[in-house]
Amino acid sequence: MHKKITITLDEEVYDALYRVIGRGNISQFLESLARPHVLQEDLGSAYQAMAADEERENEALEWSEGLIGSVADAAG
Repeated sequence: MHKKITITLDEEVYDALYRVIGRGNISQFLESLARPHVLQEDLGSAYQAMAADEERENEALEWSEGLIGSVADAAG
């Protein structure tokens, strides 16, 4: 269930949100920014979901392997 609130923003900030995020998307954008700061989520579940994302895990592995090579090159 969603609740409606009224917030006050500087006109310049509002105009930029409207221009960049788009009409009809501002509420969802602000909610996604606020959510991690106000809700305690189960980190174990979040880590399991991230680990299940094979594409993300492959990218992370490639990135970490690249770092190992960079460190070896810097030491030699």
